[in-house]
Amino acid sequence: MLSTETIDVGDGIAVTAAPEVHALLGRAHAIRDASGQALTWMSVTDWTRPTELPTVAEPGRLPPGAGAAILNLIAERAAAAGVAALHYAGPYPTPALWRAAARSFRAQGGAEPAFCADVVGRAARVAREVMREIAFVPAPHRRVAWAAGGGWSEVRDGVERVVVGGIGYERTGSPARLVETERGAVAAELWFGDASYARVAVVDATGALVGAVQPVPPLSSRVLGQQFPRPLRDAIAELVADLVPPVLAEAAQARVAATPIRWADLGARAARSDAEGFALHAALWEHVGPHGLPRLALAIAEALAPAVTGALVSDLARVSVSP
Repeated sequence: MLSTETIDVGDGIAVTAAPEVHALLGRAHAIRDASGQALTWMSVTDWTRPTELPTVAEPGRLPPGAGAAILNLIAERAAAAGVAALHYAGPYPTPALWRAAARSFRAQGGAEPAFCADVVGRAARVAREVMREIAFVPAPHRRVAWAAGGGWSEVRDGVERVVVGGIGYERTGSPARLVETERGAVAAELWFGDASYARVAVVDATGALVGAVQPVPPLSSRVLGQQFPRPLRDAIAELVADLVPPVLAEAAQARVAATPIRWADLGARAARSDAEGFALHAALWEHVGPHGLPRLALAIAEALAPAVTGALVSDLARVSVSP
């Protein structure tokens, strides 16, 4: 019998408060959409006094922003309960989890490479032991939702992140980044090479939207749809291997070398993994290519690395839940 008591996360997402039984996670909470349909599951959490970061069984089934919203709610509840720090005790210490947690916690005792160092081993054994060496101190952000445009700002030490169309713009982001403008305002822009490709939104110092959200302009390029030849994929694969967590380097190199790569117009995304292989934004060719092949190759590798890492981690998750 499913519990009807739920915890509202926002954006039509709720978590079943009472734990249920899940094949991978054991006791777990169902994460449900507005219709009550279970999207995926997260490891059991003490919602009155959280002490661990949760594990989500299939994070890719959540709508954009839902996982981070859950983490921020946990940070808020931990701070309210006086919890000094939380730890992770799941099988998937991934770069994506680290970066999502950084929006609501401040890590002590280690950085991203140390957190992700044993992701393959932990996934293979479905690890549940607590990672004591790295502590996550609650530091939740405040979400400022916009009445128009379907986006929001995340404010902590000023505006730290702007989300438009599921894409997060950050100060050190690439290609989606935040840029200071006049009078303390911040612009969400796409950058390829050394220049702004598109300005998508502007927010003031409080995170409120100024004006209207602007669509990313369509790209016209002669390379759209063209495939990368195998020798070029091999060369890019070596560069990608240097940019992913070391434990994934060999698998990443093999995946890139064996997977079709094509140029596409991806709007606000630099790269993505889909049923056809890997797609790269052709703006890289148009705006970085003129600076020379070495710089273009590095930009391609930097764009591909997150997509490749995500694909490999998804593979690990599927293996973990296989009978």
